[in-house]
Amino acid sequence: MARHVVGFGEEDLRALAGVRSFDRGLGYLDAVSGLEVGDGSVTATVHGTDVYEVELTLRDGIGVSGWCDCPYGQEGNFCKHCVAVGLTVLRQSEAIPRQRAAARARASRLEAWLTALSRDQLLALVREQIGEDRELRRRLELRAAAAHSDTGAVRDRILVLIDPRPFARYGYVEYADAARYARQVEEAADALRALASRGLAAQAVGLAEEAIRALGRAYEEVDDSDGVVGQAVGAVSEAHLEACSVARPDPDRLAEWLVGQALGDWNDAADLDPLDYADVLGPTGLARMRQLAAEARRRRPNGWAERYRMERLVKAEGDVDALVALYAKDLVPSGATHLRIAEELEAAGRADEALAWAERGLRDTAAEAHVDGRLADYVCTRYTQAGRTAETVAVRHDRFRVERSLVAYQQLRAAARTAGCWESTREAALAVLGEDACRDRGAGYRGPVLLDALLDDGDLDAAWREAVGRADDRQWQWLADLSRERRPADALAVYLRLIEPLKEPTGDRVYERMAQLLLKARDCHQAMGTEAEFTAQLADLRAELKRRRKLMTLLDRHGL
Repeated sequence: MARHVVGFGEEDLRALAGVRSFDRGLGYLDAVSGLEVGDGSVTATVHGTDVYEVELTLRDGIGVSGWCDCPYGQEGNFCKHCVAVGLTVLRQSEAIPRQRAAARARASRLEAWLTALSRDQLLALVREQIGEDRELRRRLELRAAAAHSDTGAVRDRILVLIDPRPFARYGYVEYADAARYARQVEEAADALRALASRGLAAQAVGLAEEAIRALGRAYEEVDDSDGVVGQAVGAVSEAHLEACSVARPDPDRLAEWLVGQALGDWNDAADLDPLDYADVLGPTGLARMRQLAAEARRRRPNGWAERYRMERLVKAEGDVDALVALYAKDLVPSGATHLRIAEELEAAGRADEALAWAERGLRDTAAEAHVDGRLADYVCTRYTQAGRTAETVAVRHDRFRVERSLVAYQQLRAAARTAGCWESTREAALAVLGEDACRDRGAGYRGPVLLDALLDDGDLDAAWREAVGRADDRQWQWLADLSRERRPADALAVYLRLIEPLKEPTGDRVYERMAQLLLKARDCHQAMGTEAEFTAQLADLRAELKRRRKLMTLLDRHGL
């Protein structure tokens, strides 16, 4: 009945939140207050570590979605607070239709009342609201200043909006206050756009540059873990670009400002890309910008910002040879720069030169253990397209001998199968991994790559032989999972051994892992026809851990 009325049920909340968050939400039912049901949404307050605002959106045929201003919720997750509000709604489901009807009636009455008011009455209402709400008054003052082209008033208001000090209770803007500060910065961006749209684009350019400088200084004192302030600063930067596109400022002056902004001490907030300004700068501005960037790079040849800006400028000019020469000055050991050069050359239609650079990258990095995997992928893809399968195998074999990883083994296998030489190639590869397994025995917590390769190949008999004394828990479980049907007794022994150390620790993750292992152990007993033995083992486990109520609940949920 509840699901029919509100459009969702407990199972929907559990699916959205996951077992962990759903179980935690059960503990917050008494912390929900201020539940307000609208036509298509529900809002409420949940008292947790802090006071959080929750909104559930209910859509016919789609179900429920949720938003919460807690850190986990702001990352886009359906958090425990959303679960608590959803469960509260389900408990009150019989009252939901009446509350929805009441919400629609309130909205309708408000609309009818506002429509019936005269101009003077509406003005009186607005004046009353701005007298009580300082933030609303400031927003409307800014709109009025922009509408009247009062640049002085707009400037003063923008500086107030981007000033972080009202939010900096302890000398910096805390995470909890960052979103409110970001909203003010976005208002400043809106005001700049409004100014430019009213024929004052040149003034908007100057104000935007002043705002960007101030925001660069302020950003150092903001906990912007979610990036909301950075996005708002980006809106100010976009307003600057839009105003420049209309005002067409002096190219040399704009180039000097952009370079100064990019290389200054306060450049973390606004990431201004010269490519975005290419049309406004024109050939003259781009040339001046490149000159300034080159001078800056001579002063700091290893500076990351100087190198990045120079690359972007050369790319904006479309000179591929100059860009290749620039990249070639700083070839990194991973081969990533060789790959960038190859991609630029290929994009310019120079495929042969691109492949030559990628091949050079493989030669230059032949002895490196950590190489950008995309470089070998690039070369192998081109070789395969050209039917050069033997050379593809050679590249994969060279990387495998250096990396000795499961991924390198898988890539070698795929290439060798295409070339029709996997049987002999596999024998040699396993011999290499076998030498590693003997040499590295007892050297760390991870099992040998040899065992991973055998498991990935599905060679279970060989894997069982190699596992004894070498496999880690991850590999033992992988082996047991693959062997449940053919060797249920051996797989069962593995599961029981893995369950044993889980009896000591506590927590949702531990309990879920124990439940999954028990389900697999049950499959093994069923395959052997020893279900009664499993029932007895499970009863003993429940008796031993009966005080862990959350574990008992989870086992019940899994039918154990």
